[in-house]
Parts: sequence; structure tokens; C-alpha cells
Amino acid sequence: VQLQASGGGLVQAGGSLRLSCAASGRTFRNGAVGWFRQAPGKEREFVAAIRWSGGSTYYADSVKGRFTIDRDNSKNTAYLQMRSLKPEDTAVYYCAAGYSVILSTIQLSRAYDSWGQGTLVTVSS
Repeated sequence: VQLQASGGGLVQAGGSLRLSCAASGRTFRNGAVGWFRQAPGKEREFVAAIRWSGGSTYYADSVKGRFTIDRDNSKNTAYLQMRSLKPEDTAVYYCAAGYSVILSTIQLSRAYDSWGQGTLVTVSS
């Protein structure tokens, strides 16, 4: 599957952005889609994930209550709605698709098979 992430940009602290992750080729079906981010000088970290079938969601503690992950089956697209953005949310955001992600590894980047190119989110103070 090929993933195309979009929606990043520059926003002031407290603002909102919605990222999209469109898939082409193989559909997600029974797998999961995750969002990860990597800030300058830091390792890539898990942000959120959603199981395509059933819609169960998972979030990093740092974004709980502020970010919402969702998907549109008909468009084969996943979304990350980000609210109350903080400067520390500044990073390149990547979406990833995993075809057989289990719960114990859903926050691990190695569990995912395909990655999008990343979209930059910059939050100014």
C-alpha cells in the first residue's frame, strides 16, 4: 500500500490542524493505521493508532484529550485531528499501515509495514 500524508502546516499554540493519510493499492481491511512523529534531534514516537476494523483507538499520553484519530472506510483514508496544539507538538508526522498489528506492539514503529512520506507540523508559541 502507498500512503500519502497531508495537512501539516504552521499554526499558533492553541490552534488546530487535521492530518490526512490516504492509502492506495492494498486496503487496510483488518490492519491498523498509526501516526508517529519525529521532532528535530529526537527519536520517532508513537502518537495514535486506529484499528481499521472496529475502530478501536489508542493514544500516547501526551496527546490524549487533544488529538483524535479516525478513518473513512469509503475513502480508505485515516485522519488525525489535532486540537489545543502546543509548541512541543512540532514535528514531522508520519502515518503508517500495519496489516497484522497486535495490541502489544501497536505503539511500536516496527509493527507497521508501510509508511507515508511525512508532513511537517510547526506550532509557534
